[in-house]
Amino acid sequence: MTDWSWVAYTVLEVLIAISCFLGNALVVCAVCIGIRDSLREPTFCFLVSLAVADFLVGVAAVPLAVLLDGWVSVTPDLCLLLSCVVLVLTQASVLSLLAISVDRYLRLHIPLRYKALATQRRTWMAVSVCWTLSCILGFTPLFGWRNYSSLTSDFTNTSSSSSISPPCTFLSVISLPFMVYFNFLGCVMAPLLVMTLLYTKIFRSLQGRLKESCPQAQASLLREKRLACSLALVLILFAGCWIPLHLMNCLLLFQGPQAVTRGTLYTGILLSHANSAVNPVVYACRIPKIQQAYSQIWRRFIVRLNCCHGDKQVCQSIKGSRANHIETCGSGGKSTP
Repeated sequence: MTDWSWVAYTVLEVLIAISCFLGNALVVCAVCIGIRDSLREPTFCFLVSLAVADFLVGVAAVPLAVLLDGWVSVTPDLCLLLSCVVLVLTQASVLSLLAISVDRYLRLHIPLRYKALATQRRTWMAVSVCWTLSCILGFTPLFGWRNYSSLTSDFTNTSSSSSISPPCTFLSVISLPFMVYFNFLGCVMAPLLVMTLLYTKIFRSLQGRLKESCPQAQASLLREKRLACSLALVLILFAGCWIPLHLMNCLLLFQGPQAVTRGTLYTGILLSHANSAVNPVVYACRIPKIQQAYSQIWRRFIVRLNCCHGDKQVCQSIKGSRANHIETCGSGGKSTP
C-alpha cells in the first residue's frame, strides 16, 4: 500500500477510535448516571456490556489493528496474545447481542415468570458469563490452534543474526482455518442465526398481539416493538459491518492472497471498527430513555460550566437542587435524577 493510502487508513482509524471512546463512554454514563433505575432492567445491563466492548474496541482493538500491520517487532507469543485481544472484544459484542435477544424473547413469551427469573443478580451473572466465554473463545489460539510456524522460524533466524524481532501481523499468528471455521461459522454466524430466529419470533408475536389487544394494551406493545426494532437494527448493523471482513478471510483461505487486495482488506477492517462507533448514534436516535439521559447529562454539563464561570444564580440553583435531593432521600421519597 502506498504511503498516502496508509496515512488515510491510519487517520480514519484514529477518528473511529476517538468516536468509539467518546460515544460509548457517554452511553455507559447515560445508563449508569442518567437512568440509574434502568440498571435493574436486564436489557440495559446487556446494553452496557455491549457499550463497554465497543469502548474497548476504540481503546485497544483499533490501536492494535494499526500496530499489528507489521509496524511492531515482538516475539511470536506476544504477537499472538495481542492478536487474540481483538477476537475477545468481537466475541463479547456477539454474546452481548445474543443475551439482549434472549432477554427480549423471554420478556415477551413468559411475562409472568420473567421478573422472577431476570433478577439483577442473575443478569450481572449472565454478563459475567458472556465475558468469560468471550475470553475462552477469543484466546483459543493460545491453546494450540495458531499459525506462527513461519513467524517462529523467522524469529529464530532473525534472532541469530540480530537482536530485532520480525514484524508482527495478525495473519502471521492467527490461522485462516481458525478464522473461517471456528470464529466466523461457529462464533459469529451461529449466534447471528439464533438471534435472527428469535427476533423473527418476537416481531411475529408482537404483530399478532397488536391485532388482538385493546387500545390500552397497544401502547405498551408499541413501546416494546419500538425497542425491539432498535435492538434488531443494532444487530443488522453488526452483521453488515463484520460479515464482509469474514468473507474476505474466506476468499484468502480458499483462493489465496491474490483474491483480496490490501486496500480492500483495510476497507473491511475500517468497516468492522466503525460498527462500534455507530452504535451510540443508534441508541441516541432510537431509544427514548437514552435520549432523555443524553439530554440530562448535556444540561448538567452546561449548568456546571456556567457555574465554573461565576454564574452565582446557577450555582445557588445547583445547591438548592442538591438540598432538595438530600431531603427527599432522607424522607424515603424518590427524587428524579
